[in-house]
Amino acid sequence: MLDRREELTPMLSQYLDLCERHPDAIVLFQVGDFYEAFCEAAETVARVCEVTLTQREDSTGTYPMAGVPIDNAASYLQSLLDAEFRVAVADQVEDAEEATGLVDRAVTNVVTPGTVVDDELLDRASATYLGALVGDGAGGEPTAGDERAALATLDVSTGECQVTSAPGDRIRDELERLAPAELLAAPDTDLDVETVGFETMTTEHESASFDLETAEETLSGYLAEPAAVLDSPAERRAIGALLSYAEYTQGDDGALSYVSRVRRYDLRRSLRLDATAMRSLELFDSRHPGRGETLLGTVDHTACALGRRKLEAWLRRPLVDRERIERRHDAVGELLDRPLVRETLSEHLEDVYDLERLAARVARERANARDLRSLQTTLAVVPDVVDALADADSAALRDLRDSLDELADVRGLIDRAIVSDPPQEITEGGVIRSGFDDELDEVRETEREGREWVSSLEARERERTGIDSLEVGYNQVHGYYIEVTNPNLDRVPDDYTRRQTLKNAERFYTPELKRREDEILSASDRADSLEYEIFCEVRATVAEETDRIQSLADALARLDVLTSFAAVAASNRYVRPEMGAETLRIEEGRHPVVERTQDEFVPNGVDFGAGHVAVITGPNMSGKSTYMRQVALITLLAQAGGFVPASDAELPVLDSIFTRVGASDDIAGGQSTFMREMAELTEILHDATEDSLVLLDEVGRGTSTADGLAIARATTEFVHDEVGATTLFATHYHDLTDLAESLPNAFNLHFTVSKEGDATRGDAAGGNDAGEAATDAPAASRSGRDSDVTFLHRVAEGPSSSSYGIEVAKLAGVPDRVVERANEYLRASAAPDSPQPSPEAGSDSPSDPSDPSDPSESDNRGDTLAAFVEDLEDETAQAKHDAERADGVDDVDVPATDRSTDDDHLTEAERATLEELREVDVARTTPLEALNTLEALRRKLNE
Repeated sequence: MLDRREELTPMLSQYLDLCERHPDAIVLFQVGDFYEAFCEAAETVARVCEVTLTQREDSTGTYPMAGVPIDNAASYLQSLLDAEFRVAVADQVEDAEEATGLVDRAVTNVVTPGTVVDDELLDRASATYLGALVGDGAGGEPTAGDERAALATLDVSTGECQVTSAPGDRIRDELERLAPAELLAAPDTDLDVETVGFETMTTEHESASFDLETAEETLSGYLAEPAAVLDSPAERRAIGALLSYAEYTQGDDGALSYVSRVRRYDLRRSLRLDATAMRSLELFDSRHPGRGETLLGTVDHTACALGRRKLEAWLRRPLVDRERIERRHDAVGELLDRPLVRETLSEHLEDVYDLERLAARVARERANARDLRSLQTTLAVVPDVVDALADADSAALRDLRDSLDELADVRGLIDRAIVSDPPQEITEGGVIRSGFDDELDEVRETEREGREWVSSLEARERERTGIDSLEVGYNQVHGYYIEVTNPNLDRVPDDYTRRQTLKNAERFYTPELKRREDEILSASDRADSLEYEIFCEVRATVAEETDRIQSLADALARLDVLTSFAAVAASNRYVRPEMGAETLRIEEGRHPVVERTQDEFVPNGVDFGAGHVAVITGPNMSGKSTYMRQVALITLLAQAGGFVPASDAELPVLDSIFTRVGASDDIAGGQSTFMREMAELTEILHDATEDSLVLLDEVGRGTSTADGLAIARATTEFVHDEVGATTLFATHYHDLTDLAESLPNAFNLHFTVSKEGDATRGDAAGGNDAGEAATDAPAASRSGRDSDVTFLHRVAEGPSSSSYGIEVAKLAGVPDRVVERANEYLRASAAPDSPQPSPEAGSDSPSDPSDPSDPSESDNRGDTLAAFVEDLEDETAQAKHDAERADGVDDVDVPATDRSTDDDHLTEAERATLEELREVDVARTTPLEALNTLEALRRKLNE
């Protein structure tokens, strides 16, 4: 049917024409109060939006149809977007009553994940970006000069437009940091979207839009001299294609006049944070979504949507310029010291509407009268904000005060033109104030006089006719009428003309009533039409000041963030850090997020020179990961401009923060947990500098003890000798603690534990502390070992004495039988003549005899399967030798370690058992396999 276009009805033909113009989208076609889809698109809409699939029948046949109500379209649009569909919204652009024949329709908006502008589809607190990528965005070999990769982003709802260029790996970091909801990629861009660390819709736009000449032509509508502002061809290509696609999504008019400021930025002017660091530090998304605990949520005391989005932007891109950081600190300090000013500003900022999105709606001609009143309300706040900053001392606050344009002309225009409480619709009157337009006032007066005449008509006619029940009324179909009940029809005057017959009455009109009706209705229609024209003129005048409104919005947003930082510092006891120090010194530092979730939080400090490597050991659950993260968050928050959770702090200005914290894998991408760990480690070792902060947690896990320890040791040496980055390395490989003796800038830290009982043990290598709890754990009785431990969560110098893996297993609820059996294996793995640790409670010093870093125990006997095998051979040989001497066999004492002599005292079965033990490949044996093997061999020896 659809192939015979000449046979289609005019409406269906119009629908298919729009579908052909937007082949990559589902067209929703306005029919009255509904958006309808037809044919195959209708089946998709019915399935995704869960609406009824109906049928439409006309002269061409029967075909599927599905529709959604216009008044509630946003929720259905969101369903289609979530299913990764684009939607072309085709509205009626002609008044149905005035149309001759088919009502004209046009696509007014193409809704995609990156170009939504409807408030109901937007997150008021976060930006929604459309991105365009040119060059090597997959992190391959960076190209030189002008051919570097470029990333352009646009928030269509606000007009924020920016672009940057850098080597491919940095652009990939920036792409993951901004996480655009929709991404365009040039045809020559090497980008594997499946590997980026966020969800995005990839869009294929016209490849020609990425051509340099075409892109520059598009840019010329926004920049007078594109090449002068954007000296990189890659940047011009990216942003030109971006704006071309954004124009396409705005419908036939393609209006983007509010994108008046295209900003270029340099990634080197902000702290580098890749997606891995943002995830592991939980800046914006919690690893436990149900709790929603993030740094952003912790420090967000902003009063308006403008400030909330600006705060997120500052945390995503902290500063690396000491002077700019300290300007922000000066402002926060002043607001902290002046609580009355701070509270006054917060109260005023609460009355600030979302100016950025209001300005964009005004410029797109989508704003209604209520939007303009919201704008006027916000502008009315600005003089009060300026007054509150009258005595500002800090440079940042003075500059903000001076940049607060009150826009008195715009504010006055809206106040004079728009009524204080306007209706939602702008075409039905009641929008423009009386006295603003003389012609409108005259038309309204004509309408008012006519209605007054009608309202007095009923009394006059009752008196004239003597019919007390006579009534004057109005309805949409018949207009004004005089109603007379049937018993009084004989008293109707001759000048009454019958208009409508009812069951119990007749309705009439008079020539004068008809004339007045025409006059009233004409005046009413003219007034509504004139009001709409006047409103559009006012809106257009306001739109001319979009740039000023956007500048004001930016200033208010910055002020809101600074006020928020001061409020957080006041309520959470944050202090101003000293920036640019040669050392990293934090006294009584606290994790800003964790301390809010716990009744008691144990603060910890750090004090060492930049470029030093701290090897951190200690039990699981002692707080190593929390400690490392809190150091990173304190430095990040400081460079964003905020005060920090500590009693005192001296911090270097970092250029990047890298993290290798937590376990993850990428099965779909063919990466195991260990492979993912090595990939993240590779990036750190390649990209970190001497001005970086590096967090490493349990590097080397996921493989054999020998391999893991070798990787961990080599990594530590490389970071120390080649990179020179300030590094915190948490590990259960206690062998690494001896690096403090061989590397001049390496030292040991450990987390203290209070122990009670008569049995303790040394640390076990290869544990995983990535998911450790960050809070105080209660002392717990460890059945089978007669010892109690309390994790104190206190950091101290030197290596730790034990990892307490079995205690943690007990605390986690592992069955007692498993815990007891593990303790048996652990005791069996220790040589009988090895020194035992002191049972003194609270002992956790480096001199603990069980400490594997003690030189007297540097061979770490008893900690590995190989050592246990060796000890078992020695014990068996010595036992055999002693037995033969007791039987009277006079033999020469043979050292227990001389295995060639020992074997002479073993039976054939014993030798076979030991040979089987020697053949065990320790490096390829899992812990469970090792335990099973040991148990089987033990039984053989006992037999």
